[in-house]
Amino acid sequence: MRFLGDKGITVKRKAREQKDTFLQPLAVGIVSAILVTLILVMGFLDIRRSETNLVGFLEDQALSTISVLQRLTEENLRSIMSPPEKRPSGLKTASQEEAAYSKRWVLEAITDLCRKVDEQWRKGKVNDDYLKQFAAENNFWYLAVLDRNGNAVYQSGPLRTDMLEARELRMGGRKLTPLEIVEKIRAKHGIGFVVLQRKDNSGMVIVSLDKEGLIYWSLKVAVEKGIKKIGEGHGIVYMQIINDQKKILSSVGQPTHVFKNGDFNYKDILTGKIKIASKKVDSGNSKILDLAAPLFLDKKVVGIVRMGLDRGSMDKIIAENKQNIFVFMFLVVVIALLSMWLLYYDQNRHLSGIIEIERRLEKAERLSSLGQLAAGVAHEIRNPLNAISIAAQRLKKDFVPADSSKAEDFRNLSGIIRDEIRRLNGIIEEFLSFSKSRRLELRDFSVTEILQKIVSLIREEAQGRGIVIETKWLHSPAVIPLDINKIQQAFLNLIKNAMESMPGEGKISITVDKEGKNYIVVSITDTGCGMTTEEIEKIFSPEYTTKEKGVGLGVPLASEIIRGHGGDIRVISRKGEGTTFEIVLPQERFNERPPKEKG
Repeated sequence: MRFLGDKGITVKRKAREQKDTFLQPLAVGIVSAILVTLILVMGFLDIRRSETNLVGFLEDQALSTISVLQRLTEENLRSIMSPPEKRPSGLKTASQEEAAYSKRWVLEAITDLCRKVDEQWRKGKVNDDYLKQFAAENNFWYLAVLDRNGNAVYQSGPLRTDMLEARELRMGGRKLTPLEIVEKIRAKHGIGFVVLQRKDNSGMVIVSLDKEGLIYWSLKVAVEKGIKKIGEGHGIVYMQIINDQKKILSSVGQPTHVFKNGDFNYKDILTGKIKIASKKVDSGNSKILDLAAPLFLDKKVVGIVRMGLDRGSMDKIIAENKQNIFVFMFLVVVIALLSMWLLYYDQNRHLSGIIEIERRLEKAERLSSLGQLAAGVAHEIRNPLNAISIAAQRLKKDFVPADSSKAEDFRNLSGIIRDEIRRLNGIIEEFLSFSKSRRLELRDFSVTEILQKIVSLIREEAQGRGIVIETKWLHSPAVIPLDINKIQQAFLNLIKNAMESMPGEGKISITVDKEGKNYIVVSITDTGCGMTTEEIEKIFSPEYTTKEKGVGLGVPLASEIIRGHGGDIRVISRKGEGTTFEIVLPQERFNERPPKEKG
């Protein structure tokens, strides 16, 4: 029942091994996947954050430029729109001169347009439709080309004569010319005008501005002067100022595309809900960050500032950051995977150690069971064997048949009974010795002396089998702490095992030598049948034997005794070439295990 119980334990352990081996790689794989995913997500978030920071930096730069533009525009507009101051002395102050100079900017800008119209007039490209479109594009209240007498040749639309009384439209019995009507409207309603006279007095171009047109042109000129003061550079590729009517007030540089309503949420920018908006634009080799922000004047949004900034440096920094982050992520992933692999390898190694310890514990349990079984067998079997032995001797002595032929058979049978009883007693003694092998009484004694005594005891038996025993004491007397009786039993078992491995004549060599500073080695070499690798792995198991008789506990018993002394047994064997047992024993009491054989 004990052995069945042990087998049951072994089956459970193997099942647990398979379970651990199946679950452990899966768990490590899941942990590795989660870790790598987190690293990748953090890397991409870092790239996104880096790009967002750089875009934010450029947006702040653009807002700073726009704030300067707003300040300059407010100053220019204030100078243009300010009313003239009256001085009793007739002298102009510096502010008056600056205001007059600012107003001249508007006059010059409108005059330039008048020259353009005059140039087209000379080329014969001017008509009513042309002037109507031109006036609408430039917020002119009235635009016309007049002959030398002041009569309209072409005009953007009919004059608003309803703004004057009927009597005001005539003077000296004649109708007023358009130029005279415009002058009366200016005097009565404050709608100013600009007249460009041809040098040859062959005609003139007249432009009239209402209040809205004047504000538009004042703002346009103020913005243009502000942009000119800021100038290009600082990474600015282009800049446009667009009013709430989607008309371009001023522009510097060439935008990559026309500004549309769908760009940057036009309505929210005009209402001031969006402080600044941006998007990347690629045009050929140009890498531009297109931005849009509201233009405030007197805390009111009057238009949109559209600006294009060169993002070549930004893209370069982002590319370098991406490269660095990807390299870092790759290294971290490699380190993480390597760490997971090392953890998995280390856990497997420890798991194998635990399994080996369990195996040794099971072996110890089996050996303990054998010891208990040996005690029970000795107790239960010895008394019947003694009785059988006495009965056999009595039969042989007192009940020999009178018939000589039967008497001989009787003696043979009684001899067989006696021999088998002796063999059973030997088996019992082996079990008893095996169960007591771990209880050692150590004292310093010579190993060579013990071996010499064993050789003297078995030499006669060996010679009877045709076996030669050779001894070589390379290290003598080799005094070490040992249990004399137990170590003698161990050596005797190994030497007998060597003798039994040779069915015929052979040779046994026994050598004592020193190994390192702290160990001695006893080598027992025979010229017997040898063993395979599989047999070598099994010879230390109490359950394995190659003997036809007996239980084969000689080598396991010797191994237990040697290990009890802190030593070890190394086996070197080849099938058909013999076997060598190397017994390594410490010269002092060491906790460490003796060195394993190299190779």
